[in-house]
Amino acid sequence: MAIRRQRLAGKPPIKTNEALGQSEKFLEFQELLARVAPINRPVLLLGERGTGKELAASRLHYLSRRWQGPFIALNCSALNPSLIESELFGYEKGAFTGANQRRTGRFEAADGGTLFLDEVGSIPMEV
Repeated sequence: MAIRRQRLAGKPPIKTNEALGQSEKFLEFQELLARVAPINRPVLLLGERGTGKELAASRLHYLSRRWQGPFIALNCSALNPSLIESELFGYEKGAFTGANQRRTGRFEAADGGTLFLDEVGSIPMEV
């Protein structure tokens, strides 16, 4: 039934191999994602490492009106703190030594889609 609704909405069929579960809590979480997805606002996903935040973000993206746009995931804790600003916002040619060409930041690259910032708490406050 859900696959048929997706096809009628012009979306490709739901990918069922990414997250499988039948527990009551899992199904409640899937229902929560489906309720949140139509809201065009930022979403904060909280959870321990390895609990599937990126998978949940991907699911939200897929269920949202932005599903045809890009889904860009960035692990902020894997970046050198001095490079996070350039990675997120990009830079113009000549902005600093070595900036030989304009570079698009992740926010601009995700325009019309979803930007998932994993470990967002590791971004320095000044950024």
